[in-house]
Amino acid sequence: MPEVVTLGETMVLMNPESSGPLKYISQFTKQIGGAESNFAIGVVRLGHSAGWISRLGTDEFGKYVLSFIQGEGVDTSQVKFDASAPTGLYFKERREYGESKVYYYRKGSAASWMSPEDLNADYIGSAKILHISGITPALSESCHQTIKEAVAMAKRRGVTVCLDPNIRLKLWEKDRARQVIMELAAQSDIILPGVNEGEMLLGESDPEKIAAQFLALGVQTVVVKLGKKGAYYATATEHKLVPGYPIDKVVDPIGAGDGFAAGFVAGLLKDYSMEEAVKLANAVGAMATTVIGDVEGLPTMDEVAVFRGHKEGIDR
Repeated sequence: MPEVVTLGETMVLMNPESSGPLKYISQFTKQIGGAESNFAIGVVRLGHSAGWISRLGTDEFGKYVLSFIQGEGVDTSQVKFDASAPTGLYFKERREYGESKVYYYRKGSAASWMSPEDLNADYIGSAKILHISGITPALSESCHQTIKEAVAMAKRRGVTVCLDPNIRLKLWEKDRARQVIMELAAQSDIILPGVNEGEMLLGESDPEKIAAQFLALGVQTVVVKLGKKGAYYATATEHKLVPGYPIDKVVDPIGAGDGFAAGFVAGLLKDYSMEEAVKLANAVGAMATTVIGDVEGLPTMDEVAVFRGHKEGIDR
């Protein structure tokens, strides 16, 4: 059984060959993208096992997604195919200056029909960590119920629950997002919010105050992502700001948060100290931005060592 289990939608990503408004772009590269599968692939590349639960259409896109994720070494034994709904699709729009944008074509997708019946309690219960994101419950009410049941299965078996809020306001209203994610946070052992997500959920922009509120909610470990500045972590017994790894040129920022989560969870699985796990997370998140695509920049441990040696001035 995998050490880490996650669940959510993965779509086919149409990535433009050049930057600028999509109306002027005529050539795209077909790739995949999905927060949870990005995370799972990142964990596997860092030397650990991961399983991904989802639904895909029986179309060619669904076959492509499954083949790609299987090829990365992620366990897909719990993925189901749905002949009545398509695999989701999205387009990325990249800008040289300013944030990238995404355009979703996922309404009514196969993954949006996930239900609690798709879950295997033994599969989830045998993992060390269940990783969830705030994207999946936004897809549909059945997906929301699926996430709740997955968390309940994990809690019954003593599996650590890790939540990445991953707020996507294109998918749901802010008030609903806040309500659902805070309910999930109260059931989670680890939470990995960005500072902007902390402000939306809690009305706080100070990392220490964000962490304090989540700890008061019952979360055991809070890691607040601060972009190129690094991350601030807090538990009941320790807290620290861990500097990041500045990147000279960010090629594609989408997927950095998933890489960060993969690095942090992999660090925990390696029995690193909290600080060292956050350092690994910072490095993986930074490296993910250097390559076009959501998963193509996710590194191996050897690649992390070279990157950190270069950034930290270590003579190798």
